[in-house]
Amino acid sequence: MNRVLLSRTVNSLARKNCKVSLRYASNKVYPSADAAVEDIKSGSTLLVGGFGLCGIPECLIAGVKKAGPTNLTCVSNNAGVDDFGLGQLLQTRQVKRMISSYVGENKNFEKQYLTGELEVELTPQGTLAERLRAGGAGIPAFFTSTAYGTVIQEGGFPIKYNADKSVAITSKPRETRSFNGRNYVMEEAITGDFALVKAWKGDTDGNLVFRSTARNFNPECAKAAKICIAEVEELVEPGQLDPDEIHLPGIYVQRLIKGESYEKRIERVTLAGSSSTGGKLDPNRDRIVRRAAKEFKDGMYVNLGIGVPTMASNYIPQGMKVVLQSENGLLGMGPYPEAGKQDADLINAGKETVTYVKGSSIFSSSESFAMIRGRHVHLTILGALEVSANGDLANWIIPGKMVKGMGGAMDLVSSGNKVVVTMEHTAKSGAHKILPSCNLPLTGKQVVDLIITELAVFSVDKKEGLTLMEHAEGVTVEEIRSKTGAPFKVSENLCVMQQQQ
Repeated sequence: MNRVLLSRTVNSLARKNCKVSLRYASNKVYPSADAAVEDIKSGSTLLVGGFGLCGIPECLIAGVKKAGPTNLTCVSNNAGVDDFGLGQLLQTRQVKRMISSYVGENKNFEKQYLTGELEVELTPQGTLAERLRAGGAGIPAFFTSTAYGTVIQEGGFPIKYNADKSVAITSKPRETRSFNGRNYVMEEAITGDFALVKAWKGDTDGNLVFRSTARNFNPECAKAAKICIAEVEELVEPGQLDPDEIHLPGIYVQRLIKGESYEKRIERVTLAGSSSTGGKLDPNRDRIVRRAAKEFKDGMYVNLGIGVPTMASNYIPQGMKVVLQSENGLLGMGPYPEAGKQDADLINAGKETVTYVKGSSIFSSSESFAMIRGRHVHLTILGALEVSANGDLANWIIPGKMVKGMGGAMDLVSSGNKVVVTMEHTAKSGAHKILPSCNLPLTGKQVVDLIITELAVFSVDKKEGLTLMEHAEGVTVEEIRSKTGAPFKVSENLCVMQQQQ
């Protein structure tokens, strides 16, 4: 029996509810995306690979859209953009619940959540990756320090709103436990009915090879599903892939298609000479960036947040080696590419096109956060909406108004490495952002070590509070006090703000 006929026979039997296992078959190749997904029923849970638009299963998502199942639960880091990736299934109202870490720039995703059309379970990015990894490994639950002391741990976060803005469904509290004097949160594994994943190459036995940062969540999703459906750009016969180059063994893959064509849309084409902030930095932001760069030390592994923190990498001193880690699965992140050399499969955590440097390495999302959670990353620099006097951080949501999601921030700040916040000293309205306690939902509790603004640098002691260490040239202590909502001490060694040249 040829492959096409076998595929059609298996699917035909499935539609007739015959007792045929769809989890194993000697031939895994299906003739099309439509054939591979046609038995996905309404109410199914789909685990979907990709990060932003990088490494998403374009063909399979289109097949699900065409097949039309509804009331789907989709587990994916994010939902693409309004008209591409999983955003297409949101447009057609096929998704009932999203389990994600990041809403990002998908306005339709945010709107449907805030108006009560869509259930959203926001989960820290590293926790999401580990929940999937645990599901695929048969581990029912695990403990992590991520999100302790936040609404994710305490419960009560709105999963679904009513049309009148009241809350219909809230998240449940997580169990907590202390190990060696440190507090941890119990998280349950995630499994799904189907995984939709994208690889660069595959053989007909289902062995897969991913390319660059398009690996991201794809291996974790594949392992955690009852049935994994993979699409590949290049399909070869068994033996044509070197065993040492296979990233995902075929045991995890039940169905396989060769994609007919790929758009590979790039969310943020960022080229050499451009800035992640969209243009030339104003003097205040430049001052923040140059001061942040003074925190780099030779031999450090560093994670830089989206936007202004990323710009600090432009001021790494000559002769100093600092290795940049990007939580979407890249160690050794290089500069933006030259025009015409951008690669849709090579992006950073801000979805910007980047390059490799000598010694770069690529890995999956769960491996990335194992580095972070295991304290192998020495320094994290990120932005904030609010910071408290004892180091609490809020930077991921304004309830009822702005829902970006926490992404990897909760994992990064709870890891125990050094955390530096870079932000403008006050909001545009003049409201204080450095406060006795945060008003917004927390990203992390007592996690910030240093605050850098355009006016000042504060060290943070989790018990004693803030100490003013440096001030911008021409800025007085009195001005800083007037613009700071929390009390602070003044260091005996107070000096003008340092700047990396």
